[in-house]
Amino acid sequence: MTTQTVPPPVLATPPRRRTRRGRWTGWGFVGPFMAVFALVFLAPIAYSIYLSLFRRQLVGGNSFVGLENYQRAFSDPQFWSAVGRVGAFLVVQVPIMLGLALLVALALDSGRLYGTSFFRISIFLPYAVPAVVAALMWGFMYGTRFGLVGNINDALGVSLPNPLAPDLVLASIGNIVTWSFVGYNMLIFYSSLRTVPTSLYEAAELDGAGQWRIIRSIKIPAIRGGLVIATIFSIIGSFQLFNEPSILQSLAPNAITTYFTPNLYAYSLSFSGQQYNYSATVAIIMGVLTMVIAYVVQLRGMRKEA
Repeated sequence: MTTQTVPPPVLATPPRRRTRRGRWTGWGFVGPFMAVFALVFLAPIAYSIYLSLFRRQLVGGNSFVGLENYQRAFSDPQFWSAVGRVGAFLVVQVPIMLGLALLVALALDSGRLYGTSFFRISIFLPYAVPAVVAALMWGFMYGTRFGLVGNINDALGVSLPNPLAPDLVLASIGNIVTWSFVGYNMLIFYSSLRTVPTSLYEAAELDGAGQWRIIRSIKIPAIRGGLVIATIFSIIGSFQLFNEPSILQSLAPNAITTYFTPNLYAYSLSFSGQQYNYSATVAIIMGVLTMVIAYVVQLRGMRKEA
């Protein structure tokens, strides 16, 4: 009778302790980004908050005033006039722009439009035009004495409304922004539509669903994430409105005031009025307001997706 020798059990080696060098390896990769992030993002915000807590006086220089600048901003009619103006701009212009971008994206994705590549590039091309150039171009077209509107009035003997009049200048700025950013948002929606599996369309056609039913039940829900992103970007862009009114201000000085938008108001306070502390306060308030509204929109979009 043969006996089998059983090998001794192998003892599990205890886990090695992480060396000091291993613990710092990850920070070595993240460190450069964190340094740049702190330098170009956190430091300016911290400095702006610091400035907002002081006030420059003719005698004595800067003096600590705490939250007095914020109290002044909350009771400043010019500031709230600017906020209300960009709020109205957001409520009207953003849905129109996103609606046009969605219609164009659906048309390009339908497969029934000839020359899809040409139309896609043509609609996206205005986004490649710098904002300053676009504002100058449209500003000269709006001119009633030297621009396209003035030429039409002279050629046809009519009197078209002045796009740079006080009651129309905000709509004219909205036209410039819509012309510039429809292609950008269209590309977001079109990219989202291209990720939808074709099997869903085939199954819907077998069930007898028409094109409108496919759009409502498949395409719109599939690009809801893209809609949320585009909406957040548009909200941020609306509150940051600066280039267009700043460029058009020289063409319509009676319509575009120094407090036409919050950013233009902060710029005027800082560079024309030398009120750096109050300008930083306006910037901080607008940053917080924009962040809160964008966060609420994101929460509602995520809740609908769930």
